[in-house]
Amino acid sequence: MQYRVEGIVIRSMDYGEGNKIITLLTNTHGKIGIVVRGAKKLKSRHGSLAQLFTYGEYLFFRNSGLGTLTHGEIIESHHVLREQLDKTAYSSYAVELVDRALQEEDLGSFMFEQLKACLTAISEGKDLLITIQLFEMKILAAAGYAPDLSACISCSNENGPMALSVRGGGILCGRCRYKDTSAIELSEGALKLLRLFWQLDMRRLGNIQVKDETKQQLKHIMRSLMDTHLGLQLKSRSFLDQMDRYSL
Repeated sequence: MQYRVEGIVIRSMDYGEGNKIITLLTNTHGKIGIVVRGAKKLKSRHGSLAQLFTYGEYLFFRNSGLGTLTHGEIIESHHVLREQLDKTAYSSYAVELVDRALQEEDLGSFMFEQLKACLTAISEGKDLLITIQLFEMKILAAAGYAPDLSACISCSNENGPMALSVRGGGILCGRCRYKDTSAIELSEGALKLLRLFWQLDMRRLGNIQVKDETKQQLKHIMRSLMDTHLGLQLKSRSFLDQMDRYSL
């Protein structure tokens, strides 16, 4: 059967001597694996369609299992994401998150649009850390692990300093803070941004100015949430950590 989809390449691997197998996140069919024959050859007309981060229209034939690409058109190559180390690193983390963190039932047109907007934001030079933290919140929400940030999860108090109970899945007020001794204290700025992350569609992300100390607190918070609820070992995140360590 022939299929025509819009898709973003979230994984690309060599297959045989001259071929590649790509995984697409599509707007209509979730994740799809496709063989792109001859993609590794210098004169391949489909080689660019098999590159990581490429957004395009793909026509392929499939009965069961992997499909086989018959034709395609690039909508956005995202070549800059493959040419600048920091953008490559953050984009690789975004696509690996989608590939590894979400099941088929978690995927749909909304998640496709969020990834597309994330890659566009990175390509346009928006704050990399804020962009990826917002995307992490979308991943947590799609997987069913977004924290409740509206009010204290114990007494529903909405006022005063709050701390995030990662294990409890929400915020605790000063009176209830004792119920989770490992809860992370939240500055007012960090809580506001977390609530923004929870509410904001990636497609509406503008240029947000955030203090470095707040960004680092948010990084610690999002890392704790991701590790506790998803527990993934990702090569792309390890590389991001190396970049931080050596200030690449």
